[in-house]
Amino acid sequence: MFKLRRFLKDYKKEVIIGPLCKLFEAVLELLVPLVMADIINVGINTLHDGGYVLRMGGLMLLLAASGLCSALFCQYFASKASQGAGTKIRRELFSHISTLSYAELDRLTTPSLITRMTNDVNQVQQSIAMCIRLLTRAPFIIGGSLIMAMTINLKMSLIFFAASALIALTLFLIMKLSVPVYSAIQKKLDKIGLISRENLSGNRVIRAFSKQAAENRRVDAATDDLARASIRVSLLSALLSPVTYAVTNAAIIAIVWFGAINVNAGGMQTGDIVALVSYMTQILLAMIVVANLVILMTRSSASAKRINEVFETKPSIVEKNRDYISVKENSSEKLRFENVCFSYSGSEETLTGISFSVKRGQTVGIIGGTGSGKSSLVNLIPRFYDVSGGRVLLDGADVRDYPFAQLRGQIGIVPQHSVLFGGTIRSNMLISDPKAGDSEIIAALKTAQAYEFVSKLDGGLDARVEQGGKNFSGGQRQRLCIARALVGKPELLILDDSFSALDMATDAALRRALRDTLTQTTVIIVTQRCSSIKNAGLIICMDDGKTAGQGTHEKLLESCETYREIFRSQQSAEVGA
Repeated sequence: MFKLRRFLKDYKKEVIIGPLCKLFEAVLELLVPLVMADIINVGINTLHDGGYVLRMGGLMLLLAASGLCSALFCQYFASKASQGAGTKIRRELFSHISTLSYAELDRLTTPSLITRMTNDVNQVQQSIAMCIRLLTRAPFIIGGSLIMAMTINLKMSLIFFAASALIALTLFLIMKLSVPVYSAIQKKLDKIGLISRENLSGNRVIRAFSKQAAENRRVDAATDDLARASIRVSLLSALLSPVTYAVTNAAIIAIVWFGAINVNAGGMQTGDIVALVSYMTQILLAMIVVANLVILMTRSSASAKRINEVFETKPSIVEKNRDYISVKENSSEKLRFENVCFSYSGSEETLTGISFSVKRGQTVGIIGGTGSGKSSLVNLIPRFYDVSGGRVLLDGADVRDYPFAQLRGQIGIVPQHSVLFGGTIRSNMLISDPKAGDSEIIAALKTAQAYEFVSKLDGGLDARVEQGGKNFSGGQRQRLCIARALVGKPELLILDDSFSALDMATDAALRRALRDTLTQTTVIIVTQRCSSIKNAGLIICMDDGKTAGQGTHEKLLESCETYREIFRSQQSAEVGA
């Protein structure tokens, strides 16, 4: 929690005034038992004056009303500071996550990051509000009650000290046992988030294989695990109230017992006993508040630790501190891989010894079996991952020397999984070039073979796109993603298995349109269809993270056994179909 204090720097006034208001309320609350004792000792026992009792009763009401107003001011300042800090934490957390590379996102996982941005930040936000309201008040009430008890009767105050020590020991032991369990609970929430996300995104697959019962059992197991951990920590927390009440009530009995003896001996008055019991009750209520505050702080400390873990995670891919680098824009070579090796963190090498060069304006096909490293290869070009060996050169410069804006600004990417954002077709098209006009968007849609179905939609370019593009078919989503990449007029276009949902006729028409319109653009097509890259100027055949062969379609059929097997299997499938 202490590391997150920087988010409160704009709320110093609220953090200072809020607790002061609460301290003022506590001072007034500590005066009430003295007034009550005075009413009994003076107004009733000595003077028998009803007017005096009413006047002192009015003073008690004034103290209560002043305390209420002070508490309301504190509540306002606490809400303002906690909500503001929570907003800043979420904003900065999201901004920091956006800087992380794919490697860190893979390690932290999406469900865990969502839980940290929502549940964990809520816990921290709530603890900030409670700390402003109660962190100073509760200890002040306890300390103040002890001091006031000492002013009434020094010997009787020993009962207060003994009771407070026992309750404090209980709080310490329970907090020590609870902290690890709360950390485990947050991780179990991550697991439930992961399962829920998988079930929601893969709902059609689950229904297709009639696996609803199996998934229900999987969810039940995860929720039962969370419930067991929550019950375990709740049982620990549940000990706070009964132990606190037992100690406090025992102390009240001792006060009444020994107080009666002192009254009979003439060392105390009846009102003093009532005041001592009131102070012990205040200590009881304050201890209950402290107990609840300890539980909340225990949970929020676990959440703060998880939030700080994200902030302390540094991106492994960092751009150089420069705005622009000079490159060979007029050279015939656009892209070069020099003995490139790559491995995901904690795994064996995915790519080994990859070397090839691509001419400017050339169309390159990358083909290979599942898991051969095709997508890993193209992800190195925009620096989604960094090479572990060798170099990737773009326009003669190492991609690691580029500023991200200059590097990725000239690359259009259509990912393996088509991703559209909620909004309209126009808003999705403007992602690659916010200044693009309707004519440019329509031209890109026509090249991507998407304008025919877009023009028939209600609203045309302003037609609604649901989250993830769920209101479009797989082929339509792919074509819209291709059009989005084309709107930015990229110098290098990467199509990562972006024709997989297209029929043969649309595939052929799209490739022909790309060839006719992108005469100056270097195109890299990752595919598993030989027909999609048959006419490419260069075909790279991948096999188990290595290049099995390079060349044209005809050359690879003669010299590359892997490519020949892929081609023959597809020819056989087409004949069989």
